[in-house]
Amino acid sequence: MSEKNTPSKAKPKGGDDRDARLKAALKANLARRKAQAKARAAGDEGKKDT
Repeated sequence: MSEKNTPSKAKPKGGDDRDARLKAALKANLARRKAQAKARAAGDEGKKDT
C-alpha cells in the first residue's frame, strides 16, 4: 500500500479554505456572544443598584 492512498491524510484541495472560513466564523461568533454576555452583565448590575 502506498501512503497517498490513506484516507486519514488525504484532504480535499479546498479543505484549507473551508477550515479557514469555519475558524473565522467561530471566532466572530465567540466574540459576539462574549459581547452579549458582557452587555447583559452590565445591564444586570445597573438594575441591582436602583
